[in-house]
Amino acid sequence: MAETIDTQSAPAQVEVPVDFITPQLTWKSAITGMILGGLLSICNVYTGLKIGWGLNMSITGILLAFAFWSVVSKLSGGGVKNINKLENNVSQASISAAGAVSSAGLVSAIPALTMLEGTTFKWWQLFLWISTVCFVGIAVAMGLRRQLIIRDKLPFPGGMACAETLKEVYNTGSEALKRVGVLGLGALTGGLIKVAEIIGWVKRSAFGVTINGSPAATYTFALDPTLLMVAVGGLIGFRACWSLMVGAVLAYLVIGVNLVNAGVVPAVRGPIGEWLLWPGVTLMVVSSLVSFSFSLPAIVRSFRPSPPSSASTTSAPGAAGAAAAAQADAGEVTRNWFLFSLTLALILAVILQTWFFGIAWWAAGIAVLLSFALAVVSTRVSGETNVNPVGAMGKVTQLVFAGIAPASPSANLMTASVTAGAASQCSDLMHDLKCGYLLGAIARKQVVGQILGSVAGAAVAGYFYLILVPNPKEMLLTPDWPAPAVAQWKAVAEVFKNGISSLPSGATTAIIIAAVVGVILPLSEKLFPKAKAFIPSAAALGLAFVIPANNSISMFIGGCLALGLARFFPKWTERFLITVCAGIIAGESLVGAGDALRLVLSGLNVAAP
Repeated sequence: MAETIDTQSAPAQVEVPVDFITPQLTWKSAITGMILGGLLSICNVYTGLKIGWGLNMSITGILLAFAFWSVVSKLSGGGVKNINKLENNVSQASISAAGAVSSAGLVSAIPALTMLEGTTFKWWQLFLWISTVCFVGIAVAMGLRRQLIIRDKLPFPGGMACAETLKEVYNTGSEALKRVGVLGLGALTGGLIKVAEIIGWVKRSAFGVTINGSPAATYTFALDPTLLMVAVGGLIGFRACWSLMVGAVLAYLVIGVNLVNAGVVPAVRGPIGEWLLWPGVTLMVVSSLVSFSFSLPAIVRSFRPSPPSSASTTSAPGAAGAAAAAQADAGEVTRNWFLFSLTLALILAVILQTWFFGIAWWAAGIAVLLSFALAVVSTRVSGETNVNPVGAMGKVTQLVFAGIAPASPSANLMTASVTAGAASQCSDLMHDLKCGYLLGAIARKQVVGQILGSVAGAAVAGYFYLILVPNPKEMLLTPDWPAPAVAQWKAVAEVFKNGISSLPSGATTAIIIAAVVGVILPLSEKLFPKAKAFIPSAAALGLAFVIPANNSISMFIGGCLALGLARFFPKWTERFLITVCAGIIAGESLVGAGDALRLVLSGLNVAAP
């Protein structure tokens, strides 16, 4: 899966003492987090299969939990108290964990394996696999809190944003209710428009335009009938949006038209997309690895112990600083709990890889140990930059297992799935722990909340994945379900299995050119940071080759709208743009998932929404 979209900025760090009195892990926070997290996990499966990206659900979860219990409290006449700030903190840890379970393979390795080898999964298998992969990352995070948060004091901007949001919500409840209202309005709008599409009132249209003598739909140039991609465009920033538009024009109107004219592919959108997949995947993979290589200093620091005295030097001098650090440690996960969790995660992950996929136990063990190390690296980078290189981490494991088990797609894909899922959950928990550190939360209780959320997410997301795409081989890598992350993982596994000779005509040259561009673009960003806004995003450019042009067009429209709103209504945009976009995405995702469930219950064959 591609990187999670994180739209929050980092507020200032203000630490508070650990609060051992205020309720935190309660039935209220646990149930709220598991239910909301389960529902929101559907959204990331949906968007992941649509565009390969996931959304950070922390802020949305905070607002929904606050609004729900505010209503319950008022309806009960005060008999039921609203969820408090630290309960909400545990709840959002569960919600964000549930939202992140899609990175454990649901939108990447699992469907790719089904497409390559015909492997099918039952719900209980997906539940066990996803829960275990998530637990690997959670176990690693248990041992990192003291080093990365207390000693090194990495910012973890997403966690800081959550802490600031919680402070704002509980200091000014009216502002929180306004945001929840906007969130609900966005969800209602997105949901209703999706209903209109399902009924057939609105449809994708090219308005009769032709390209190269064929309908524009042949080259996927059309307007989408829904707002999902428009909302995503509003979240990802204008640079990514214009890069997508440039990529779509280059891929379909330049390269695609030339492929058809040269007779390499017929004038049919399927074959055109299959050819464009190869340079697009190459550009994304190479650029992500090059960008990741710039984080080598952070990687080295991940495995270098800090001096014992560093905990006090950045907060308060002398004995006062040491006392503050010791007090902050008081709620930490114990060493025995950490070692037990790490061992259990290793054993469970090895057993499931051997049982489900026939991977040799020693190779499965290497995969988990490698995942431990790469989760540390990924979390360190995320803590410093707020970008979690989940995709790059998975590619590292795929590359390693190309040498260990070169002819086995299951080993190549599912070992990398452990790495990606563990890196995602580890980083997610560390952002949550940073939030708790700034609020005085007890870390042990946050960890339990994270585990509960990942279990709930695995249960719900696994179930809805089977409903949404019961036949990945026929449904995915299509205009309705582009599944770019699946395309990446599948393509890499195919090349390692079959070799370069299996590529379509002309694709080898395109791959070489894309690889060169994948090096030049991130290198240009590094060398000329002031010109970054004018340098195309390599990830977005590559993505435009993998998804239909209509998706890129919609995201470009969303980016333009967000840019205009920020220019003419800056205060409103700062307060509500993220919230309304998240609402639209949640509304359409839930309606789309609900429609798939309706079709299944009606005894019909599920078609892509």
